[in-house]
Amino acid sequence: MLNIRGGARGKYCDGVSRRDFLKVGGLALGGLSLPGILRAEAQTAIRSSNKAIIMVFLAGGPPHQDMFDLKMNAPAEIRGEYRPIATNVPGLEICEHMPRLATMMDKFAVIRTMVGAHGDHSAGQCLTGYTDTISKIQGGRPSLGAILSKLRGPVDPAVPPFVGLSPKMAHHPWSNPGDPGYLGMAHSPFSPFRAEAVATASAEPTFNLDAGRLGDRRSLLGELDSLRRQFDSDEAIGGLDTFTHRAFDILSSGKVFQALDVTKEDPKLRAKYGYGDMTNEFDGPPCCNDQFLMARRLVEAGARCVTISFGRWDTHSDNFTSCAQRIPKLDAALSTLIEDLHMRGLDKDVSVVVWGEFGRTPKINKAAGRDHWPQVSFALLAGGGMRTGQVIGSTDRNGEGPRDRPVTFQSVFATLYHNLGIAPDTSVPDRNGRPMYLLDHFDPIREVI
Repeated sequence: MLNIRGGARGKYCDGVSRRDFLKVGGLALGGLSLPGILRAEAQTAIRSSNKAIIMVFLAGGPPHQDMFDLKMNAPAEIRGEYRPIATNVPGLEICEHMPRLATMMDKFAVIRTMVGAHGDHSAGQCLTGYTDTISKIQGGRPSLGAILSKLRGPVDPAVPPFVGLSPKMAHHPWSNPGDPGYLGMAHSPFSPFRAEAVATASAEPTFNLDAGRLGDRRSLLGELDSLRRQFDSDEAIGGLDTFTHRAFDILSSGKVFQALDVTKEDPKLRAKYGYGDMTNEFDGPPCCNDQFLMARRLVEAGARCVTISFGRWDTHSDNFTSCAQRIPKLDAALSTLIEDLHMRGLDKDVSVVVWGEFGRTPKINKAAGRDHWPQVSFALLAGGGMRTGQVIGSTDRNGEGPRDRPVTFQSVFATLYHNLGIAPDTSVPDRNGRPMYLLDHFDPIREVI
């Protein structure tokens, strides 16, 4: 195993140094090492395509009526404290704390009528299209990223097709970056912020690099060059198999490292994305704006799916104070990501979806919070060649439920698969070899196709 150990400098959102996570042999979920994943992945066909997905999960259930579906004609106990502002789409208003998004809503499709949420605090349904209960009954539904890994394989052998940026959190169902389910661990996400939680094979040799000798990019590359020479000459290493060598190559090639190293971007662009909080929010994810920039760099490098968990939106109390701090961070990161994708000509190939596991109650509780509300929520779609600059569906006067055009999670998934060039009635085998359709319902959102 390769450990590049970090010191106090360059901390990422969960407090882990950006050099701590570069470990060969321990970058997967479920206890299988990266060489093991590559070994199992060897039977996956590689096809040429640069279509990709960036999925942003807002853990805890973001308040739809305080962000993209404000109800100014509702009673005071429902209406909330925020004011709407006009956007560049006629007739569409959004929260006052999203001024940058307001100038570019023509690049988004807003779904105001997401239905079918289960009501549990879990990222599962946003990653698979299935509730956790159904997923468990059916043997573990694979996430969209795992499906892409299975059906498409890597664009570049040195870049994992599926990358999950969710850090380890106290509430584990939120920290799921996208389980492979019955497709097996070969299609797990490469999860750099969770490496410390993964068991590795004790037989694999370990190399430690001192963070004090990695003060800048030149010294890091020098260390990697030196380590590669050791790797090539050491007798113990010589006995390792092809897949362990490939695992080393993924990291030492520089492509993954460079994609994750946002310090190499123009400082002005990075500042435009924003930096966000550098620690987890209680038992949920951080607001780490850097990860939006990492996601863009990863898909540009060849990743097919990148998942992000952004912020803890479970506001049972103090909803308006906490969201007034959190929403502007999302505004900066998301607006810059979409602008960046368009500037780089990636907007036709890269689809972006932003959503949470459910919405929040129309009625404000006594603690100035909103509680769980699976009856309706929102989602944002962008890129992927979709028809944007529109609102899909409307809710009733109090935001309690759809007034028209309800949209299911599986309809969103069918749309994303369509953007990727994958027919939603495609099947993949489960652990018993039985063919399983990707979805139960195959209809994409016709308004955006």
